[in-house]
Amino acid sequence: MPRNTSINSVLIIGSGPIVIGQACEFDYAGSQASLSLKDEGIEVSIINSNPATIMTDKVIADHVYLLPLNYDSLELILQERQIDAVLPTMGGQTALNLCKEAEERGIWQKYGVKIIGVDIAAIEKTENREEFRQLMVDIGIGVAPSKIANSFLEGKEAAQEIGFPLVIRPSYTLGGSGGGFVHKKEEFDAALSRGLQASPTHEVLVEKAVIGWKEFELELLRDNNDNVIIICSIENFDPMGIHTGDSITVAPAMTLSDRAYQSMRDQAIKMMRAIGNFAGGCNVQFSVNPANDDIIAIEINPRVSRSSALASKATGYPIAKIAAKLAIGFNLDELQNQITKTTSAYFEPTLDYVIVKIPRWNFDKFKGANKELGLQMKSVGEVMGIGRSFIEALQKACQSLEIGRAGLGADGRQSRNLDEIMYSLEHPSWDRLFHVYDALSLGVPIESVRKVTKIDRWFLNQIQDVVNLEIELRRYSLNNIPRDFFFTLKQKGFSDAQIAYVLQHVTEEDVYQRRKELGLHRVYKMVDTCAAEFQAKTPYYYSTYEGENESVVSDKKKIIVLGSGPNRIGQGIEFDYSCVHGLLAAKECGYESIMINCNPETVSTDFNMADKLYFEPVFWEHVREIIELEKPEGVIVQLGGQTALKMAEKLHEHGIKIIGTSYDNMDIAEDRGRFSDLLKELGIPYPKYGVAESAEEALAVAHEVGYPVLVRPSYVLGGQGMSIVINDEDLEKAVVNLLKNLPGNRVLIDHFLDRAEEAESDSIGDGEDVHIIGLMEHIEPAGIHSGDSSAVLPPFNLSANVIRQMEEHTIKISKALNVRGLLNIQFAIKNEEVYVIEANPRASRTVPFIAKAYDVPYINIAAKIMLEENMLKDFTIERKLQGYAIKEPVFSFDKFPEVNKELGPEMKSTGESIRFIRDLEDPYFRHLYKEKSMYLSK
Repeated sequence: MPRNTSINSVLIIGSGPIVIGQACEFDYAGSQASLSLKDEGIEVSIINSNPATIMTDKVIADHVYLLPLNYDSLELILQERQIDAVLPTMGGQTALNLCKEAEERGIWQKYGVKIIGVDIAAIEKTENREEFRQLMVDIGIGVAPSKIANSFLEGKEAAQEIGFPLVIRPSYTLGGSGGGFVHKKEEFDAALSRGLQASPTHEVLVEKAVIGWKEFELELLRDNNDNVIIICSIENFDPMGIHTGDSITVAPAMTLSDRAYQSMRDQAIKMMRAIGNFAGGCNVQFSVNPANDDIIAIEINPRVSRSSALASKATGYPIAKIAAKLAIGFNLDELQNQITKTTSAYFEPTLDYVIVKIPRWNFDKFKGANKELGLQMKSVGEVMGIGRSFIEALQKACQSLEIGRAGLGADGRQSRNLDEIMYSLEHPSWDRLFHVYDALSLGVPIESVRKVTKIDRWFLNQIQDVVNLEIELRRYSLNNIPRDFFFTLKQKGFSDAQIAYVLQHVTEEDVYQRRKELGLHRVYKMVDTCAAEFQAKTPYYYSTYEGENESVVSDKKKIIVLGSGPNRIGQGIEFDYSCVHGLLAAKECGYESIMINCNPETVSTDFNMADKLYFEPVFWEHVREIIELEKPEGVIVQLGGQTALKMAEKLHEHGIKIIGTSYDNMDIAEDRGRFSDLLKELGIPYPKYGVAESAEEALAVAHEVGYPVLVRPSYVLGGQGMSIVINDEDLEKAVVNLLKNLPGNRVLIDHFLDRAEEAESDSIGDGEDVHIIGLMEHIEPAGIHSGDSSAVLPPFNLSANVIRQMEEHTIKISKALNVRGLLNIQFAIKNEEVYVIEANPRASRTVPFIAKAYDVPYINIAAKIMLEENMLKDFTIERKLQGYAIKEPVFSFDKFPEVNKELGPEMKSTGESIRFIRDLEDPYFRHLYKEKSMYLSK
């Protein structure tokens, strides 16, 4: 059936601010869906309160409503604009819940809006635990024994009937919120109470826990003709008991028998057809008993999910894009395969490579958090590695994590403490994967590791192979490694840094040079959805060690944009927004744009965004070889946050051109000593400071600059490791701790300007002129990290004298650093004097916010200036803000109930929303201002 011609305008509901459990995979889905609908001539409106995402940018939709995700906002849009249909399946749980509330209150009917992509009955059936359980029983699908409870008494009766261990699953929650395992009776009351409170309907399912069973997911698509295809099978490396968002996952499934897979397919299709008559995407989760292959259904989600973003990147099949077209009436056989451009979309992708996703956690930001993984999701982001084998993909994913690992083990970060390792295997946390490696390398038998972790033996055998290769490597020196063995190591994902560590007395560079002498270098393979059966047209590549290179280098001028790696606190989706704009600007300037990134959730890794996408770790060895192959005019590091910026030194050392501000000028801003010398020269005030390499030196510096002091390591992101201390005892503790965790680093000690106001500026420089993008005043006082502060644009309470000083300081610093592109400066204001705290010559968290608030494409302008295509005078910049815009941080403390919610110099927010107000009498603003110092911790 062709497109439904009665649908000419669609509203897509977004997912709001990034929180743990609902991250930028929905920004990716919403962006894909919007562009897909626009292709069909449909007018697209988006409602989302998140200013950091590309989804809320004019390049994605016709109309963007940066409004709170609530019923009143929907009514406002429907009064203003003719909307024919609403698509709620691209915005996670938030969008589904809002769509459902609006349906119950009759708004869709009142304005004649159809719900497409899902039906409300399907949401009800899948979110209501009892309805889902009953439906599975009715259609003959296995489920774990369970009972529903709406009260404490019913819950206790259910537990008595089913027996321990149990799992508690609240209805209508996201990311496993409020759920958990209960192993013994004594823990049950507290867990039940938490579950009942977490569910908006105060309903939980008390279910028999199938701990140790294997967990699998299938991604499905269905059209209006009831054709269903399986896009991808995904296997969890971790057994049941860990939320799938916190599990390492592998695609395609590795240990599933063909018989079990066929059975799972049939059951998934039956389940999808049973939940309602709708066209779109669906994610189904199963559990399999490793002893006899018995299968039970865990849940079904009638929407795109984190897993569908992963499956899209894993297979090259753009699920959200196709799902959006199915929602407006097309059938699968009427749509084109986006990769081959010659075959139909009605096919199931075949993979001739392996995908490994590893989650990224930020427990270091939540002091006192329970780090054990369970049913409640705790990760803040994820990375994906692509390789020809499971081990190659796993090692690449480890290199992508931004935690200082050179791969899986063999990098000097191993634990040799057997008690600690065995405890970690039994109580899984973020580092269990590495401890599996450590255990096997200490000689712990595979069977012992399997018993305690319940990880399938096949995966453990693979890791044992890597341990064996490391042991064999120790027999050689760099000059006598046989070429074949060297080749095997590289095929198994060993980085040059790992090989150098094992061999000792050689550097990563030595290994690289020896490898080149032996003629061993990466080749690039295309992600083509069909195991090379049909010719693919999509320039989407991963590296491996084989014969043929499929990445054909053009003779066009090229620009490489380095991405920001996994989402984490301090470096979120705002850098992805900047990277996408960088790619678009490079294309507009006539360059071939090339993206390097390893985050499967984001729009920058959509194969349609760049002219060429390398889905690779933002890790020096990988980046270097892509540069050697492509020979770009230069590399943009300013847009990918600290991840990309820290590559600048290596690029500079190897004579590779950095686009925009030079490496030396970026280094002045990063190096506190050099930066303070510059401020002194310019006559700009800054807090007194000193640098220490030991606790003794730190005490001397603190006495000189005066308490309270701000203690921090140099070269960090998101305030990591920062604290405010008020006496010698606290200072000693803080410094010893920092030097223990970051050996070889220096500690900066600044006088902390107590009770100061904080503000910041963002600007663009072109070497001649400086344009101030925006000045923002923080509602909270200095001492709370800027990412955790509510900030108001333009300033609401600063004197003309203070604003003049901020502008003068910004222009002076920008010119002194010869900034080409973006610059963010943080200020502290005390007694009408403006002090400079720090300057970052890169895209910041606030640039997307200011661009949305003023409705000016600032990143596009900055990128064209960095590329020396334009000067500031070429642009006419008109700001369109009436009143004020407030950037409000959003926290995920509810995932860590045991953590103190105080704020300080280390950033803890996971996302942000934007709120527009007409004037300072706004009740929302007055409430924020009243509570401004409440959470400040010293």
